Amino acid sequence: MTPFGRKLRELRAIRGVTMKEMAAALRVTPAYLSALEHGKRGRPSWRLVQAIVGYFNVIWDEAEELERLARISHPRIVIDTSGLAPQATELANRLSEEIAEMSLAEIAGMLALLDRRQKKTKR
Repeated sequence: MTPFGRKLRELRAIRGVTMKEMAAALRVTPAYLSALEHGKRGRPSWRLVQAIVGYFNVIWDEAEELERLARISHPRIVIDTSGLAPQATELANRLSEEIAEMSLAEIAGMLALLDRRQKKTKR
């Protein structure tokens, strides 16, 4: 499941909406929504995200969060390290090899490190 899929499922549950109802309103198939929720499809298009924002009538921060989650929810990514230091290539390859065996705590630690770095660069 992707971060976007988890949020989509959460929104549906909170509002008591079935996948079939939501799919009909958005003019997509229930199978497609299911695949999005389970991370079996790539990240949703900007247009679909906007339709979901409208469907759930979310505003401001929650809408921005949904857009952010969609951006970071591609289940099959490619990392281009050409032109970067050899250590960057090593990091990308080792992460791709080991991520499936990492604990949630280890993953959370790495995400926290990236979050701290991002906050520093925004200053």
